[in-house]
Amino acid sequence: MRHDGKLARMNMTTAVAGIDVGGTKKGFHLVILRGREISDVFSSTDASHIHARCLSFDVRAIGIGAPSQWAIENEGRAAEKAMARERISCFSTPTEAKARASTSGFYEWMFNGARIYAAFARTHPILKEALFSGAAVSFETFPHAITCAYLKDEASAKKKNLQRRKLLEDEGIDTSKLKSIDEIDAALCALAAQCLIAGETRAFGDAASGYIFVPNARNDIKQPLPNAPARSCP
Repeated sequence: MRHDGKLARMNMTTAVAGIDVGGTKKGFHLVILRGREISDVFSSTDASHIHARCLSFDVRAIGIGAPSQWAIENEGRAAEKAMARERISCFSTPTEAKARASTSGFYEWMFNGARIYAAFARTHPILKEALFSGAAVSFETFPHAITCAYLKDEASAKKKNLQRRKLLEDEGIDTSKLKSIDEIDAALCALAAQCLIAGETRAFGDAASGYIFVPNARNDIKQPLPNAPARSCP
């Protein structure tokens, strides 16, 4: 998708952010980009601190690596189903009731994701349309899908540290400030935010169950061959 001049200029001068979401102990990892320069790397277990940090950099768009909505009872999420059809697997988001009933602790990071979206709700509401219109927003994305958009079938969760760092470097981003896979993943989410404001993302899903935005890199995600193996996500 081609973007107009206004969005192109915004993409080069506007601060964007990416947030990698972990459980309550691990918390959130934040990377802020302006153009191809990493302006800030920050982490906190408190969603309000992440929000304040983004406000201090006047961030316009925030890519968040966690579900933006719970599944609809007996329907799931359209975005996750669409990705499955393209052999891009991801964690299946349950209904909120199912997540709360679980005693495994697995869904803790999804509840933490809900906290970060809530922290940004007033200043950066979740994007409910398939296209970015210019207002400050947060949106759902995730690192493996971003990697698949750029590397196609070569994307591998087993090689994620090396592949994802190289992807960022290939896009002109100096990764020397990124000391962990969490920070690398946050930077990928920020890269997706740059693509969003440039009009270069693909929206999976619908407004009812939440969109997942992925860079529309190199003429879109390649359609897989029949019976191609699924690409697992971390």
